[in-house]
Amino acid sequence: MQSEVVLIHGWGMNQQVWQLVATELATELGRPVRALNLPGFGGEALPNGSYDLDSVVEQISERIAPNSILVGWSLGGLVATKLASSKPEKVSHLVLVSSNVQFCESEQWPGIKAEVLAQFKEQLAKDSRKTIERFLAIQAMGSEHAKADIKQIKALLLQAPEPSDVALSAGLDILQTTDLRQEFSELKCQISGIFGRLDALVPVAVVEQLSELNHIFTHKVLSKASHAPFISHRQEFISYLKSVL
Repeated sequence: MQSEVVLIHGWGMNQQVWQLVATELATELGRPVRALNLPGFGGEALPNGSYDLDSVVEQISERIAPNSILVGWSLGGLVATKLASSKPEKVSHLVLVSSNVQFCESEQWPGIKAEVLAQFKEQLAKDSRKTIERFLAIQAMGSEHAKADIKQIKALLLQAPEPSDVALSAGLDILQTTDLRQEFSELKCQISGIFGRLDALVPVAVVEQLSELNHIFTHKVLSKASHAPFISHRQEFISYLKSVL
């Protein structure tokens, strides 16, 4: 039985964002492809008890078969990395899409400036919808067709219920505080990644750092893509997955 490809979305999004690539991916790869909602996004139930990375991983783990291929975008990549580390029997191949193992910038690691994430947290308390729209704009920054990308993502998101405020706030906490560099360095499964050179949220310098952390890691950088390459450069994204899976 062929391993299933499981697509995991990013912060503020839902499984509908994969709609444009999922069917074609299944055809091109000749294997089952399924998109999942993170807890509290797209109408998915919140975890029982506290909402943190461990509870999210537990909930996603229950919904996937052993030896799955996890394709995680942004926050979804952080979840997929943690799952591959804590439940290795569940993951045969980890594919990071514009993702990082530590999203918050530090002296030793490239990422998002801490004050930017703090601003998002502050704005979220005032107006969650507006905060997501601003996040979308940052995601598309640098893309040749940023306006079209944002419009497309927005239209897809509206096909599912709005995210829970609890999930949005906890998701930002996870992005602010998680450091999976050690876990990533110890992964034994196949690891691949596709990134955009123009990404304003995951600096391209991360790619080299990830390669140094774990020599299994292989990657591709799309020179004209930003944070959502599966939207802006769909064919290149599908071709890359086809080449590594």
